[in-house]
Amino acid sequence: MTITVSRPSQDELQALGVYQWPIWSHEAASFPWHYDDRETCYILEGRVTVTPQEGPAVDFGAGDLVIFPAGLSCTWAIHEAVRKHYRFGDG
Repeated sequence: MTITVSRPSQDELQALGVYQWPIWSHEAASFPWHYDDRETCYILEGRVTVTPQEGPAVDFGAGDLVIFPAGLSCTWAIHEAVRKHYRFGDG
């Protein structure tokens, strides 16, 4: 299971409707997480490392679009408080 990180353009963000998605925020912390559904998120602020149970750690931060596959079990390590737009599912 692969976590995908990209740096989208403003046009790509508009096409996805990112700015209409809900916002989630969390202070610096570390916790386990499991994705029952695919999540796409756009990081507004912060710096995070997500380590899957199987596979290498992935770092991302402000300006990154991140896709977590359904079924992924991982540990979130929030280094700097994070704010993100997010959407579950494929569309």
